[in-house]
This record gives sequence, C-alpha cells and structure tokens, in this order.
Amino acid sequence: MSTPLEQQTDEREALQSIYEGDDNFKEIDLTTYQYKYGEEDNYKSFLVELKWGENYPDEAPTINMNTFYNRNLLPAVKEEIQAALTTEASQWLGCGMTYTLFECLKDNIEQLTAAQPETAPTMAVVDDGVGALKISDADADAKRKEPKKEQLTKSQKRRQWERTDHKGERARGWDWVDIVKHLSQTGSKEDAASMMESAAATSVLHPLNSQ
Repeated sequence: MSTPLEQQTDEREALQSIYEGDDNFKEIDLTTYQYKYGEEDNYKSFLVELKWGENYPDEAPTINMNTFYNRNLLPAVKEEIQAALTTEASQWLGCGMTYTLFECLKDNIEQLTAAQPETAPTMAVVDDGVGALKISDADADAKRKEPKKEQLTKSQKRRQWERTDHKGERARGWDWVDIVKHLSQTGSKEDAASMMESAAATSVLHPLNSQ
C-alpha cells in the first residue's frame, strides 16, 4: 500500500498535467496549490488555497480562504465556501482529492457566491465639519465688531459743548433752533414766530447754566 508521501507525488504529477496551461491554477510549492474562480476584476471572484499536511490524503488538506486576493469577499461567503469544501473533503479521505475539491466549486459557484455583491458597496461620505472649523482671534474679532466712533472737528465739539449745561446734559429746548428753522421753511411764519417766543420764554425760565 502506498504511503501518504508517495500518493502526494503521484497526485502532484497528475495536477501538473491536468492544469497545464490553466492560468487559474497555481502551484505555490510541493504541498500548496491555489485555484482562482471568476474574472479578476469581478467582485465575486475568489481564490481557494489548499495545503497538504504530512498525512494527506489520509487527512483533509488545510483550506485557506484568507488570502489577500479574497480581501473583498464577505466573511459569510468565505464561510460558505469553506464549509462546502470541508464537507466534500470528508468523503474522499485516503484518496487524492485536490482536483475534486477545486472542481466541485465550479458546479456550485453561483449558489456559493449568491450573497456576494457584484460591485463594491458605496461608502457614504460623512462630513464631520473639521474642514469648516476656523481658529479666530477673539480680541481681533471684538475689534472688528466694535463700531468706529465719530471723529468731530474742534468747531463741532465746541458747538456740542455750548448746547449742554457743561455737565454733559443738554438743556431743555436745545434743538428748538433747528425746529424753528424747519418750520420757517415748511410751515407758516406764524408757527415759526410762536415757536421762537416759546423758546425765549423757556430760556428765561430755565437758564442754560443754572446750577
């Protein structure tokens, strides 16, 4: 009876002959073999790697679905494929089974990858607002918001002072001159004269500089 090592040698030669010219098949080393399913640009494409142990084929090969090629494969799909291979391998213990395992997936590939999307899922772009943050100088902002004070000439300041009681308060009737002037232009002369008399009387009753 052949030993596992002799069986591996015979199977290796058979695999090299069967898959000669098949770009999907790849022999990594004397005990590791890969097979790729589907077109490389297809999101449902995947790769299966089988590695023989010292006692293969009396024991099942190690099934590796975590190669870089399978980075886009959903975990659930990986588990589905691995489960199918494990079930198939259990029926062929003691016999060379690498070819059988690779081929059994071809017959069930549609079912095994049904949950795998055909295109990459769209990722929503979340704007966290970081780009909109602006670091500002509080003092500079306060200065910009502070209204500019009106700059008065010396003559304007003197007239403003004369209209007050020299304590910063404006005496009653300080703007009557302007009102009278306005009435003289828009109203009757009688209204203007009446307003002048009232202003004069108020000035007598309430001196500008009274303490």
